[in-house]
Amino acid sequence: MSQVPTARSQNDEIDLGELMRALWERKKLIIGVAAVVTLLAVAYALLATKYYRTQSILRPVAMNVLDELNASGLYTLTPEEALQRVGAGISSYEYRLEYFNANQELFGPDAMSDGQTPEQALNQIIEDFEILRPAANRTDGGFSYVGLAYTYPWGVKGADIVNGLIQYVIQQERAALAEDVEVIIRNRLAKLEQRMTAERAAYQADKQAKIASLSEADALKRAQLEDELNSLRKELRTRRDNRIAQLNEAIVIAKSLGIEKPSTPSTLADSAPVSGSGNVIRTEVNNQQIPLYFMGTEALEAERNALQKRRSDEFTEPRIAEIQADLQRLERNREVELLKQRADEDVYIENYAKWSQEAAELKGLNLNLSNLDLVSVDRQAVYPRSAIKPKRALVLVLGIALGLMLGVFIALVQVLTSNDRPNRERRI
Repeated sequence: MSQVPTARSQNDEIDLGELMRALWERKKLIIGVAAVVTLLAVAYALLATKYYRTQSILRPVAMNVLDELNASGLYTLTPEEALQRVGAGISSYEYRLEYFNANQELFGPDAMSDGQTPEQALNQIIEDFEILRPAANRTDGGFSYVGLAYTYPWGVKGADIVNGLIQYVIQQERAALAEDVEVIIRNRLAKLEQRMTAERAAYQADKQAKIASLSEADALKRAQLEDELNSLRKELRTRRDNRIAQLNEAIVIAKSLGIEKPSTPSTLADSAPVSGSGNVIRTEVNNQQIPLYFMGTEALEAERNALQKRRSDEFTEPRIAEIQADLQRLERNREVELLKQRADEDVYIENYAKWSQEAAELKGLNLNLSNLDLVSVDRQAVYPRSAIKPKRALVLVLGIALGLMLGVFIALVQVLTSNDRPNRERRI
């Protein structure tokens, strides 16, 4: 009973040694299988499509690069905002599609199959793009950056695609920025023009109101002067008629008294007969107005005839000449004429000079945004020297290892198969 395990252990040791010798006898098989698998791995490493990776890094520009744009007062753009704007453009599907349509030859002959639309072809390629950004939880205070990485197969001009797409996005953002500035300028000019149009309308209304006020004042003054002139003329005519009536009455009295020549009461008394004797002394008191008939019929009739022949009494009243002079002046209002003859009326508008200056400054802005550097290309995409996959060394090592394992397995199967056959023969 005790000898059975000892014999079994000896048989097991003999079997393991025989197994090792059997495997060694089949070393050519193992090496051959390993060589075949290694050759297959080498063939795969050499014939498989190679994939490369390239990338470009963008950083913010210096503050003075955007100084001309910011100094205009129309648009404020910081270097970080410009970088974010370009980064958003690189991520834009629209920009990528436009660039793909314009540069399909860079993506290789297999970029778009027959029957595919550009959108479908781009959807297959777009997964190979990667936007590089700093980590959101980064606290080391490093510089901001935006990058674009592209993994592409052999035959695709990856570096040209990355650099070209970035330059295309920069150009498009420049154009969009220039359009924004132009829209701002147009809007401000339109607003200024609206203000000036409103002020012109207000000025014209004020001017017309002033002209109407001056004309109305002149018309009122003219009417008042004409009324006064007519009143004076009627008054003078009445005075003349009254004077003629007085003269007619005085003529009748003078004729009845026989006064033909101008006389006085004392003279008339001398011509009367004197009764009695003695000396008579007459004293004439001149502090009272002498009646008109003492002028005598000759003078009175001469004055009456002159008054009856008079055609106008205006020369007898100085005020009439003054009224006529005032009426002459009112015929032409120089202030109204000057208001109507103003050629460039904008100069009389308040704030016109300020608005004109602002409009001239807006029109004179010559912002050269076509060459504006929105970002700084810190690293351009270049063609790498080696592919990222397949990794030849790793494939070779795996091929050798798998070949050896497969060879050992095949040899082991043969050994086990050959050992089972004699055992079955002994049993029979």
